[in-house]
Parts: sequence; C-alpha cells; structure tokens
Amino acid sequence: MAEVARLAGVSIATVSYVVNGTRQVREETRRRVERAIEQTGYTPNTLARSLATSSTESIGVVISAITNPYFAEVLAGVDRAAVRAGRILLLADSHDEPKYEFEVVRDLCQRRVDGIVLAPSTDPARTLDYLVASKVPTVLVDRLVDDRFDQVGPENEESTAHLVQHLAARGHRRIGMISGLSGLGTTTERLAGYRKGLKRSRLPYDASLVAEGHSNTVGAHAATHRLLATPEPPTALIVGNNAMIVGSMRALRGAGLLVPNDIALVSYDDLPGADLLAPPLTAFAQPCAQLGERAIAMLLQRLTDPDAAPRTERLGPRLMHRRSCGCPADTRADGTSDA
Repeated sequence: MAEVARLAGVSIATVSYVVNGTRQVREETRRRVERAIEQTGYTPNTLARSLATSSTESIGVVISAITNPYFAEVLAGVDRAAVRAGRILLLADSHDEPKYEFEVVRDLCQRRVDGIVLAPSTDPARTLDYLVASKVPTVLVDRLVDDRFDQVGPENEESTAHLVQHLAARGHRRIGMISGLSGLGTTTERLAGYRKGLKRSRLPYDASLVAEGHSNTVGAHAATHRLLATPEPPTALIVGNNAMIVGSMRALRGAGLLVPNDIALVSYDDLPGADLLAPPLTAFAQPCAQLGERAIAMLLQRLTDPDAAPRTERLGPRLMHRRSCGCPADTRADGTSDA
C-alpha cells in the first residue's frame, strides 16, 4: 500500500479510502491510485482488513442436496443477491445430517463469516442453539422451524390442501400422499395441508394412504409401491416434493398404470421439463430464486439492525395446472376455462 501511495503521489490513508470505499476522493485522485494499483499488482490483504473492520464480507450458506434442482435454484438466487451486495459465499452441503450440519456451521462461524443462510436439517436444535449463543446473524430458508431467527420459505399447508381438494372435486375418494423426509419442517406442513384438504373435502384420514418417500427417488419408488399394494390402493397420488417425482412415476409405470387414466398424479414442487412429460405434470411451483434473494436481503437487514425483532415471511407458490390430474387441457384447476 505504501508503494501504491508513493507512485500515486497520495497518502496511504487515501489509498485505503479508494480500496475500501470508506470515503469519497476526487475522481482524478482515484484514477491515479487505480493506475498505481495496476502497476504494482497490489491486492488488499482481506484477512487484515477483516480484523480492522470486523467484517469478512463473506456469507456462509448451508443447505442440503445441492444437486436437487429446487435447492440449486434457491442457491442461484442467494448468489445473485450476494454478488449485488458485494459479498462472497462460502457454501456447504449438510446432507440433512444434523451432526454434520453442526460441524460445518461451526466451521463457518470460526471463519468469521458475517452471517449464515441455513436450510435446517431434520434435527437442527444443536445447530440453532449454537448460532443463538454465538450471536451470528442467521436466516433460515425453506424450512421454518425456529422463530428466534429471521425466516423465509414457501407457503405449504394451503397449497397442499388445494391439491387434495382439487383431486376430490374430480371424484377421487382414495387420495394418497408420498411425504418427504420425516422431521423436516416442509414435510410436517405439507402433511398438515394434506389432512386439512381431506377434512374440507369431507374425506376421512387413512394412515394407509400415506407413505414416506424420504425426499429421494429410491424412497419415493418404494413408497409408491407400498401404496399400490394396499387392499384399496389410491386412485390419485400427491408427491410431496420434486426430488421424489421421478421415483413415483417409475413405480406407476412399472405397475402398468397410466397417468391420469388409471391414477391421477400431482406434486407440491415443479421440476424442469414437467410440461414435457406425458402427460404434463400438475404441480405447485415454488419461487425458488426469490426465496434465495429474499434470504440475503433479510440477512443484510439483520446486519444493519441486529436488535430488530425476528421476522418470518412466506412466499406463495404458483399452481402449474397441466393434465396429470385428469383435467382437460383447456380447463383450470378451479374448473374455469383458459379461453
């Protein structure tokens, strides 16, 4: 920095103002400093700067199943918003393992990230208590499980209830549910929505019509087979997230069932190419990228105002009404025409 200052004919403090953007300097002076930086190849010592400013300009992101298209889109939104804010991301996949989740969160805190965006695992209590004790600003995304934190996620209950009611309106009385991994906040809320939809449709809850798909293709395949093997199998099926859709579809095809002629199929969660399936899949599409962008916005607000009351926000999914539910192509889920 001293060499840059000498070449530019300014003080070391002025170089610091230009590099860190902490004070306004004249445009001519800024250009001289930038030319000197280019000549010397100077790069700021980010570790030293973080010690001086108490900020590393970095954000830790801990989510599960990065290969899941849903979380990939959420992460894209997080990254886009972080770049706009001049922040760098440190990313970890928790694999939905509570012990590993705690370890990676602790490591990120020890690296002095300014804050964390976390999609909690099935049993995040230890991790969340650690974050509270460490006073690390944190936003929970997707899975809203602790109101001590800022949280942003999708609306789950009413959307799932809507799917049940839609299938019931189509005449189905045996509506099955492939639920996600047990213990996840999203799984709990969607199961609650399933029961709410049954109650509104005056249908009894039957535990034999619910099977856990463990939020993966293999689990959903096995769960679908279990439901089809019951004495009175479902005539319609709701899949709890997009990570399980392919598994359920493979099981139905293996059983020789055609969608929607033999069984109706809908999903909470859309997936890329769902409109190209035969038939196109009816699903609720979550605002994935917006969830990620909103999580960063909330975290930046928390950094600015650490004493503000925690907030929980929900973003509504959009119904992609197609034909796997058994509706004609020219009608909406509420029975109205597209025309």
